[in-house]
Amino acid sequence: MMRLFLSIYLFLLSSVAATAQSNNSPAWLTTDVDALFAKTVSWRRQLHQNPELSNRETNTAKLIAAHLKSLGLQVQEGVAHTGVVGILKGGKPGPVIGLRADMDALPVTEETDLPFASKATATYNGQQVGVMHACGHDTHVAMLMSAAEILSKRKAEVAGTVKFIFQPAEEGPPAGEEGGALLMIKEGVMDNPKVDVMFGLHINAQTPVGQIRYRARGMMAAADWFTITIKGKQVHGAQPWLGVDPVVVGAQVINGLQTIVSRQMELTKNAVVISTTIFKGGVRENIIPEQAQLAGTIRTLDTAMRTDVKRRIQTMATNIAEASGATATVSFEPKTAIVYNDPPLLQKMMPSLQKATGGNLVEMDAATGAEDYSFFAEKVPSLFLYVGGRPLNTTEQQSAPHHTPKFFVDEEGMKTGIRAFCQLVLDYPKVAK
Repeated sequence: MMRLFLSIYLFLLSSVAATAQSNNSPAWLTTDVDALFAKTVSWRRQLHQNPELSNRETNTAKLIAAHLKSLGLQVQEGVAHTGVVGILKGGKPGPVIGLRADMDALPVTEETDLPFASKATATYNGQQVGVMHACGHDTHVAMLMSAAEILSKRKAEVAGTVKFIFQPAEEGPPAGEEGGALLMIKEGVMDNPKVDVMFGLHINAQTPVGQIRYRARGMMAAADWFTITIKGKQVHGAQPWLGVDPVVVGAQVINGLQTIVSRQMELTKNAVVISTTIFKGGVRENIIPEQAQLAGTIRTLDTAMRTDVKRRIQTMATNIAEASGATATVSFEPKTAIVYNDPPLLQKMMPSLQKATGGNLVEMDAATGAEDYSFFAEKVPSLFLYVGGRPLNTTEQQSAPHHTPKFFVDEEGMKTGIRAFCQLVLDYPKVAK
C-alpha cells in the first residue's frame, strides 16, 4: 500500500513539474542520437573487444580522452589512476551537472558468439583470467561519449556546466589498491567546479529495450564483506572429545546467521541478505584443525538495519563459538553505500524521463546488487536509473544475468540512455530553482 501511495504521489508531483518544462523533447535530440548511433555502436564494440580490468583501463581512458579533447572540452586525465573527466561550459548560466559512466570489465571468460567477443586475458590477483565486459560498462562509456558529443554541438542549448565523469574500478580495485568512486571523490572530482547534482545510468539485461526503471530512495543495496575466524583446539580426528572442532562451530555459525535474516530483521521494511560464500578449515582428513574461517557478503537497503545486522552477526558468532568452547573474531569491510535516489529530484525529473522513453517508465523493486555510484549519491542529490538492454523478442528468463560468460545486451538500448542523459541535462536547470 505504501508503494502505491508513493507511486501516486510521484505521478501527481511529476505532472505539476511537467508544466514548468516544455511538453516535448527538442526536435533535434532524437535526430542527433540516430545520426551518431553508428559511431556509438563502433565505440561500444571496440571497448567490448578490448576490455580492461579495474585500475588498468589505460587504453579505454585514452580513447575517451581523445574524443573529449576533439570536442573542445576541458579534459582531466589520470583521476583515480585511469579516470577521465570532461568539462563542458554551456551557453547559458546554470548549475553544475555530473554525468557518470563506469569503465572497467570483469575477470570473466566470454562465451558468446558475437563477432566482437572478447578474447582478452589478464592477471587478476595473481591468477590468469579471461576479461569481459560482462556488466555492460562498455555501453555506459559509449553512451556518455555520445552524450558529450551531442551536448557539445548543442552547447548553446545547455544551461550551466556539465561534468562527464568516466570512472574506473566500479567493480572494485585489485587487492591492496585504492580506486573507484571513493578515490575519484578523494581526488576532488566533485569540486572545481563543485557538482550540484549527479545522474547515472546502468544498462540492464533483464529490462526491455526502450524502458527505464527507477525507484525512489534505496534503489540498490549497501554491500559489506564479513570475515569470521573461529579458533578451537587441534586434535586427532579419531578423538574429537579431546579438542574443540572449529569446523562444526563454523557450520553452526552459518546456520545461525540465516536466522538473523529470517527471525530477527523486519523484512517487510527492507530486504536483508547474508551470504556465507567462503568456508576454509583443515589440511588433512584425520586432523581436526585449530582454526576455521568463514567469509561472505551482507546486503542492506536501510542505514539503521545495516548497523543492526553487523551487531547481530558479531553477537551470533561469538556466542555460538563460546558455547562450544571456541572463540570467534569478526571483522567487516564496507564496500558500497546504499544507492539512494533523492525523492524530490526524482519528482522533478520524471517528465524528462517520460520524454526520453516516450512514457516507457516502470517503478522497480529494490535490487540487492551494489554500485559504488552510491558514494556520489552521498555527496549531492542524485538519480541512478536502469536502462533496458534486453532484446524485445526475448523473455527476462532467457536473458543471461550480469557477471556471467553469456551476458548480452541489445545495442539499440543505448539510444534510450543517450536521450536520457541529454534530456536530464537540458531540463534540470529549469526545475533546479
